Amino acid sequence: MPLEVSVTPSSLRMQTPAGCTELWLPAEVRLVPSSCRGLRHVAGEGLHLRLQVRAEVCRKLFSVFNQSSQAQECYTFYCQSCGEVTIKDRKLQRVLPLPAENWAALVEEWCCHPSPFANKPLHPRESDCFTGDSFFLVNLRSDLQQPRPEVAPAETSCFSSENHLKLKPKANTKVICKRCKVMLGETMSSETTKFYMTEIIIQPSERNFPIIPRSQFVQSVIAQCLVELSSARSTFRFTVQGHDGKVYILLWLLNSDSLVIESLESSTSIQKFPLLEDLPKADSSSAWNAIKILYQPYIKSRNEKLASSWESDISVHCLTLPSATCLELLLILSRSNAALPQSLRCMNSFQVVMGTWNCPGIFETQNSAYGRSKTAI
Repeated sequence: MPLEVSVTPSSLRMQTPAGCTELWLPAEVRLVPSSCRGLRHVAGEGLHLRLQVRAEVCRKLFSVFNQSSQAQECYTFYCQSCGEVTIKDRKLQRVLPLPAENWAALVEEWCCHPSPFANKPLHPRESDCFTGDSFFLVNLRSDLQQPRPEVAPAETSCFSSENHLKLKPKANTKVICKRCKVMLGETMSSETTKFYMTEIIIQPSERNFPIIPRSQFVQSVIAQCLVELSSARSTFRFTVQGHDGKVYILLWLLNSDSLVIESLESSTSIQKFPLLEDLPKADSSSAWNAIKILYQPYIKSRNEKLASSWESDISVHCLTLPSATCLELLLILSRSNAALPQSLRCMNSFQVVMGTWNCPGIFETQNSAYGRSKTAI
């Protein structure tokens, strides 16, 4: 069937005897028509082409780590899955990031005497919130809405963003939402509780609980963590493990400057990209910041040799999440991979996925709002 393709800076038009399909781009994204190359039609997939794109999209991350500028307010901690209040009206004087996992070794190198911080864990005070790679540490007070779980005998060690506290045994340390029974975090000591970022939403107390689809929230939080860690530590390979120490996923961040564009004025015959199904509806075309990653599942000893080599590589960073969330993330990755054309799903034995990160971070500024924003967060 003859196919005529027309490219303008603001649209892409495909004309066949059977009809016309036109894709309109958001105002902040423009094409360079003269750069069109690689035009081909792949059976079962459709039209493939490459174009130079000029995008005026802010890629500033709303950090989920350093939130000190947002302190001095009262915050409420919600279970993201059901909206149950976990901590109510907590005034945070300090919101500080935990140091890297090798901070104790670095201190020893700088000190000409024994380190004064050796074997001293960093415990948050009642008005503190410490942030790690994928969790928050808060001081457990009497305003915790759910019953306190019993704490098993523990052996303390240095706090860091990874090795925050070593406990033995692990029994009876889970913090469970009293409404939906989802694991929110773990009790690290009689006063300190760790909440995972994928399970908790923290809002200024004067605001209502924001309803965000679970898959959108999880992929946005994970994407922001990957982008932040790759920028701060030049780390691009990650292992995702459950709270029980079992590795579930191997992730390789390929690039963080991708855009996913949805044209609401396009033909109704175009299938909606699954990653955009949960995003808020807009009145015009939308451009969403996205990351492109490679991944390998590690379940039932699959990819055991690769996982073993990664675990022994100091350049690979480990993210710890609840085991159930690891499985959720695996399903999200699989669904994203299945949405890509068959010829673009694999690269060097890894599976390719796209993940959006326009969902705001766990903390918000007063001028931000959950939902669509031209200035991506």
